[in-house]
Amino acid sequence: MNPLPGSIDAPRCSLAGLREGARLTLPLLPGVVVFASGFGTLAAQKGLSLAEAMLMSSIVFAGAAQLVVTEAWTQSFTVGALLAVALVTATVNMRYVLMAASLRPWFGQLPTWQGYGSMLLVVDANWIIAMRYRADGGADVGIFLGSSLMLWAFFVAGTAPGYLLGALVADPKRFGLDLLLPIFFAAMLVPMWRGARTALPWMVAGGSALLIAYLVPGWWFIVGGAIAGSLAAGLVDEQR
Repeated sequence: MNPLPGSIDAPRCSLAGLREGARLTLPLLPGVVVFASGFGTLAAQKGLSLAEAMLMSSIVFAGAAQLVVTEAWTQSFTVGALLAVALVTATVNMRYVLMAASLRPWFGQLPTWQGYGSMLLVVDANWIIAMRYRADGGADVGIFLGSSLMLWAFFVAGTAPGYLLGALVADPKRFGLDLLLPIFFAAMLVPMWRGARTALPWMVAGGSALLIAYLVPGWWFIVGGAIAGSLAAGLVDEQR
């Protein structure tokens, strides 16, 4: 991935950058559509309308969080249930805080409305594309924005076919649709593999989540697993 002409210390946004960002996203689009369709299917099974599902994809644009919220969706929410869903969603999306912080040296040089406004579009895929481009010496934020707009458009569009399919499927578990969320997170771990030692926090998080899920009803296993995995990661880094 070669950087577009320009100094790494002079961030800017160009049409060429937008086109390049969109091009770099092309290999990811089939997976994005499949993932969005998975959300649409679950949304249909939970009784959301097509307009509501597509609106959520449009304004939330956080696939994993949308799947978690949809899985926990009920027809009647109590205050406690709403707080639990909010906490679980915040836990799932906590990684975006670190992603946004890593972009600060680059986007912090932009006008405030551009820098902070761009953070609304941060997801795993465009963050990886942007960070690789930046590491190669690039400065054009159009790479990030072009990638973001492509991902957003295809994610919103991909929600519709999944919803229409879900409305026709009476038993999603029969077709394994309930496995979409764990499969997604498992796939995210593959490019992050750095050996057995660094994978220890994953095992701690997974084991803790399974134990909490067995002992405590609801979605607290996500919060507990995240905390246990974070503590384990801190200990591993300290030992290194």
